[in-house]
Amino acid sequence: MTLRELTVDEFTSFVNASPLGTHYQTINYAWLMGEQGFDYDLIGFINEYGQIKAASLILLKKIKNGFKYGYAPKGFILDYFNQSLLKEFTEALIRYYKKKRVCFIKLNPEIAISEVDPKTGVKTYNWNYDIKELLEDAGYLKLKDNLYFESILPRFQAIVSLHNFNLNSLSKNARNKVHKAKQKGLHLEKAERSGIDILERFISKKRHTSDFYYKDYYNVFQRSDMIDLFLVSIDSHEFLLNARKVYEEEVERNNTYHTILEKDNGKKNINKKMDSDRKLVAYKHNVELATELNKRKDKVYIAGALVIKYKNRIQILISGYDTKYKNYDPNYFLHYAILDYYKNDYDYADLNGMTGDFSKENPYYGLNEFKLSFKPKVYEYIGEYDLVIKPLKYKKLRSSGQLAKIFNKTDLKKINEKK
Repeated sequence: MTLRELTVDEFTSFVNASPLGTHYQTINYAWLMGEQGFDYDLIGFINEYGQIKAASLILLKKIKNGFKYGYAPKGFILDYFNQSLLKEFTEALIRYYKKKRVCFIKLNPEIAISEVDPKTGVKTYNWNYDIKELLEDAGYLKLKDNLYFESILPRFQAIVSLHNFNLNSLSKNARNKVHKAKQKGLHLEKAERSGIDILERFISKKRHTSDFYYKDYYNVFQRSDMIDLFLVSIDSHEFLLNARKVYEEEVERNNTYHTILEKDNGKKNINKKMDSDRKLVAYKHNVELATELNKRKDKVYIAGALVIKYKNRIQILISGYDTKYKNYDPNYFLHYAILDYYKNDYDYADLNGMTGDFSKENPYYGLNEFKLSFKPKVYEYIGEYDLVIKPLKYKKLRSSGQLAKIFNKTDLKKINEKK
């Protein structure tokens, strides 16, 4: 078989037909990374009948002294169980990229090897686990499994089934938060490119990229209608109506508790009255805030997200909210509303990464709990591998600490961080 560069149409057709195809293995992603300073190849492995048997987008970045490293985002597109194909493709890659002074190619295949029970942490492995041995037999170097977000892309993913998705699909806590958010007049709206500037305000602390990165992301994937931008706003009029209604209903309850206390001032009734008093203070504050917003007639945006659409699933690429409105639970509403928006057109939603540590000591415990409230299935992926092209150079980079330094500071890590 022959290794050669593919045309865009050849590459796109092959990737779209493969169950391993992701938006990271598209020409759109190649264009995006080109804007970030990467070169790229669309590589294909062709048999004697002209059929493509394997393919990959390979991103290339200079290290120093004329050498480069390669990265196959989400791994090569091929049948990993076909041992002879994997071996031949690997040998062809080594021959091809040795001439291009590439030291190694990093890959992180989107292959789920286990489903994780988040309550117990117990993993149920599947047949894909055998691919680990096949990769190592073919000469791939397995890198240390990450528990948190140490690698380029998260190793654990939360995937929500959109079949029959509704509010009752969420945990009780999440349902309550979404319900309260609706009462406060929160609405989801699909925005145009100009809305990126609003989104940037909510993700500035998360973003480890250039100011233009997400604008580029939107522009590149919008060409193929593969991305949507959503913003959450407060409908001040609806908020005011709801706030007044909730406040007036609580006033009635409070008066009832007052009357009851005159007859029976037991501890139980006192606690009910005190709880109602606290609610009245909070509800009155909401009425005052809603009144102020309604007078100004300003449209207040408090959250936003970018969503990738590919094949039968969506991925919430990045999201954020205005912490001043944290009590409005905008993040719960945003995620629920997005899933609800797509449920009739897509099968699955990728919540984009979580950690493999489900203990309360986990520094990302809050992030895990938030995503688990949407009742996803949690999958462990196979992890990162390096295909070493130039062993001596690779060994030198690794032993000197330069390799660690490259990927602690690399644009790949910064671009794909999701914390």
